[in-house]
Amino acid sequence: MTRAKFFLIVLICSFSWYLVPGYLFTTLSSISWVCWIFSKSVTAQQIGSGLKGLGLGALTLDWIVVASFLLGPLISPFFAIVNVFVGYVLIIYIAIPIAYWGLDLYNASRFPIFSSHLFIAQGQEYNIKEIVNDKFEIDLAKYEEQGRINLSMFFALSYGFGFATIASTLTHVALFYGREIYDRYRASYKGKEDIHTRLMKNYKDIPYWWFYILLAATFVALLVLCIFLNDQVQMPWWGLLFAGAMAFVFTLPISIITATTNQTPGLNIITEYVMGLIYPGRPIANVCFKTYGYMSMAQAVSFLNDFKLGHYMKIPPRSMFIVQFIGTVLAGTINLAVAWWLLNSIENICQDDLLPVDSPWTCPGDRVFFDASVIWGLVGPKRIFGSLGNYPAMNWFFVGGALGPVIVWLLHKTFPKQSWIPLINLPVLLGTTGMMPAATPLNYNSWIIVGTIFNFFIFRYRKQWWQRYNYILSAALDAGVAFMAILLYFSVGMENRSLTWWGTDGEHCELATCPTAMGIVVEGCPVN
Repeated sequence: MTRAKFFLIVLICSFSWYLVPGYLFTTLSSISWVCWIFSKSVTAQQIGSGLKGLGLGALTLDWIVVASFLLGPLISPFFAIVNVFVGYVLIIYIAIPIAYWGLDLYNASRFPIFSSHLFIAQGQEYNIKEIVNDKFEIDLAKYEEQGRINLSMFFALSYGFGFATIASTLTHVALFYGREIYDRYRASYKGKEDIHTRLMKNYKDIPYWWFYILLAATFVALLVLCIFLNDQVQMPWWGLLFAGAMAFVFTLPISIITATTNQTPGLNIITEYVMGLIYPGRPIANVCFKTYGYMSMAQAVSFLNDFKLGHYMKIPPRSMFIVQFIGTVLAGTINLAVAWWLLNSIENICQDDLLPVDSPWTCPGDRVFFDASVIWGLVGPKRIFGSLGNYPAMNWFFVGGALGPVIVWLLHKTFPKQSWIPLINLPVLLGTTGMMPAATPLNYNSWIIVGTIFNFFIFRYRKQWWQRYNYILSAALDAGVAFMAILLYFSVGMENRSLTWWGTDGEHCELATCPTAMGIVVEGCPVN
């Protein structure tokens, strides 16, 4: 069978099947069977819920759930999947249960086990509007009235492991790739060229002044934004320079991790932390700094990825540059227009407490983005992870993350014949849950299972099939789901035509978000 024919068959099957979990039987997107068996047990639903708990045994028949946050499992190397699996088990099934049920760290049982929301000490959600003044800055008097912000056990630990991830990225790349980086840097000046570089010399190269003009134009536009619209963006001009410098420093090490594992550690936490320390009490400034620092790095990695692919495919560099530029302008304009349209056309969008159970408009990623702006920008890290907060011990994760790769490197040097030791990639292992929330254990369960089936078993026992069809299969599944999702939105979504029966009523784990502490009163939850 030709690859084109295989692609078309899988696309049609994927397109047709998504009608079931996407509209007719949405509960198939999250099969949390533990909740169905223990319908009145808070603890069981905390353990079994794929969307609001630890996801033990939770499965899905929805390709969007499998590939939505961690990218396609079929295109990730197996050793990276193993690192993700080990980190996932370590965090979700060892660290969190011990901290929540065993030690009750930070009064964890007063809050949901898995949530990105913020809470007061009594277990109810924090009223963020009350502590924001007219200038979108913190009102300290109102903040003192409500008290310190509390996080769910998972949310707190996810930040700790995020600290460890960014520290381990630097030491891991320095120890395992430092020599190679230095050698390749020197070789680039000696004129050593591989076959791909020699073939690409048949095309005209991109003039440096194209990049310089684009950089200057965007930089001037951003400076104008920071200086003349400072009341709106809150960020001073020096913040723009600082964010650019952070993106520049981290682009190389994070690109190496991405190139070798298909997993990309983020700069979101460290950029938020740094700006929150330097310029606290201003959430919009923190969001802007994170965007310019983190997204500049992420887009640089994506840009390099595209150019590397074009290099191997022998696409003219100038054509790639022009397509990238036009695509960026179109994507930015269309995304902004669509986002604005959705915000003004969908009632209660992103307010998960006001939306139906099966609503696709809960915006989990945007919810995390908002809560992060409160944690790092409005309240500031000093009042949460510093001397005035509940979680200062989380800063020790920076030290652990920096030392971890040193231990792995020493083991590798001590036992050089053990080929599995250098495959221990701590930036990936510790950063496993970097996408959670908004990702959930359900996403990870399905991603790990599917990735293992294709990149271990099929790769080992049906290698010719894997080489011929594996990546085609991934692309076809993505395309089929995307086309049906668009069709469903324009045919039934825009007019709010939905089915109402047991199979479209969510995952049936209503008690998973309840606390387990004695005497904590939360609406919709039993009181212990």
